[in-house]
Amino acid sequence: MCGIVGVLGSHEASPILVEALKRLEYRGYDSAGIATVNGGTLDRRRAVGKLVNLSDLLVHEPLPGKSGIGHTRWATHGAPTVVNAHPHKAGPVAVVHNGIIENFRQLRAELAELGLGTESDTDTETVALLVQHHLRAGLSPQGAAEATLGRLEGAFALCLLFEGEEDLLIAARRGSPLAIGHGEGEMFVGSDAIALAPMTNRITYLEDGDWAVLTRHSAQIMDAEGHAVERPVKTVNIDLARIEKGGHRHFMAKEIAEQPSVIGDTIRHYAGTREIVLPEPGLDFSQYDRVLLVACGTANYACFVAKYWFERIAGLPAEVDIASEFRYREPPIPARTLAIFVSQSGETADTLAALRYCEGRVDRIASVVNVAESSIARGSDIVLPIFAGAEIGVASTKAFTCQLTVLHMLALKAGSDRGVLSGTEMETRLGLLSSLPGLVNHAVGESAEVERIAREVAEVEDALFLGRGAMYPLALEGALKLKEISYIHAEGYASGELKHGPIALIDQTVPVVVLAPSDELFDKSVSNMQEVMARGGRILLITDPAGARKAGDGCWRVLTLPEIAADLAPILYAIPVQLLAYHAAVAKGTDVDQPRNLAKSVTVE
Repeated sequence: MCGIVGVLGSHEASPILVEALKRLEYRGYDSAGIATVNGGTLDRRRAVGKLVNLSDLLVHEPLPGKSGIGHTRWATHGAPTVVNAHPHKAGPVAVVHNGIIENFRQLRAELAELGLGTESDTDTETVALLVQHHLRAGLSPQGAAEATLGRLEGAFALCLLFEGEEDLLIAARRGSPLAIGHGEGEMFVGSDAIALAPMTNRITYLEDGDWAVLTRHSAQIMDAEGHAVERPVKTVNIDLARIEKGGHRHFMAKEIAEQPSVIGDTIRHYAGTREIVLPEPGLDFSQYDRVLLVACGTANYACFVAKYWFERIAGLPAEVDIASEFRYREPPIPARTLAIFVSQSGETADTLAALRYCEGRVDRIASVVNVAESSIARGSDIVLPIFAGAEIGVASTKAFTCQLTVLHMLALKAGSDRGVLSGTEMETRLGLLSSLPGLVNHAVGESAEVERIAREVAEVEDALFLGRGAMYPLALEGALKLKEISYIHAEGYASGELKHGPIALIDQTVPVVVLAPSDELFDKSVSNMQEVMARGGRILLITDPAGARKAGDGCWRVLTLPEIAADLAPILYAIPVQLLAYHAAVAKGTDVDQPRNLAKSVTVE
């Protein structure tokens, strides 16, 4: 969620820190700040709101120095105010922090008895005060940091900067991700590699429990037990063009437009002419009697679609769980279970905790992630990257469709491994899959038509989305997209549930979006549409040419997508619901890429 950056450089740190923080904006934030050491003096600047406010402040109150730390804060403890913004400072130490210090109240009470009172409402300030206390007791910065880490409970990432120490940063990771960047006579710290991309592509990912003492020429890493350890330095290739807007008004618009390309990349990485090829050590689905799919948010809806695929295509029972519920439900897991964890960032706290619960309880752990070096990936037996590239917009678009694409190919492999799909059937399905990027490109090309519809949708207060079969999860996803970036209240329902309550909401002011390709469930969907129209409801029907001919009359609007194989329809039909949400948000003037109260990477509970 929050973004951390640290610099031990050879140039002025302030502009480098601010630029790095811009690359972390996608994580979500409501305040920002930086601190530097210059001539031995530790100082900081903080501002509420967007980074431009911090930039403006730095114009009038410059902050010199070649060593520094920076932070974008997403409020957990305390309102988004300057006092609560990071970095927090206590005497000779400043700290930036992602995560939650669970025992901060106990620590705050102990520190108050020592005469160290707090100025903010945050848990983070407690860390700075505790370090200050140990420094006063005569410990070195390294010793004070180590003593402080031993007292902290919770999940966190920290970076510490000390007065009088212009060649020292101390970084620590417990739960929340943190990476070290290696330069030429420079060293960097970042919440992820994207922040560090302009400075270096040589990255060391800290393992859970690690903490590191950094100088411009060295990185000494200790594990949770305090033993010196070596962590590999990896060369990370980040396409910088994919973390720029590329002429689009918003990152979300760019990422929607990229979907034909990235879906094609994903297919090429896994699909041969006759089989699905997975990275080593591979998966043999004949060894499993059940698939457990776990994720949060939009990724959970991808899992929900995959449940239909695994059961219909492969005859393999599949269960879907929301990670935040699964981890505390602590369910019994039968033998011969494959667990699949889906996460765009690979750092989602609840999903990672659910994965750890499954360790030793399932036969195999697989992860479908966009970051191959993430915590979830490193905790898995097999990693299945989605190859979507960096996704900056908070509302997931291309990551969602690439997740769906990988999960669909896993279902095809499961069908083949279990003898449900013949070689001929597999070849046919792979041929249909190869046509998917072109069909998605057609759907993206409907943007102008969707924009016209969205201008009217932007005027409403409530909307409903309906779908049957694998379109039901797409209805849930469509409702989520609309509410998270346009702030319009929206709900998704299985079409057959309309009569069991939601129909009470229908009147002429509530648009009802019906996702209904002309498949075996289409006539049932039409019946539900008639029930809506009989009560004055306005139907936006998203269908194919055959569906438009059969049921378009009487609808408020009809959006026609190309005909597609039924099992691939959820991937194609994701595009118009993304576009609808995007254009409605633009029409309303909301912050499309960074909607209020939301974060891209949810690394705390």
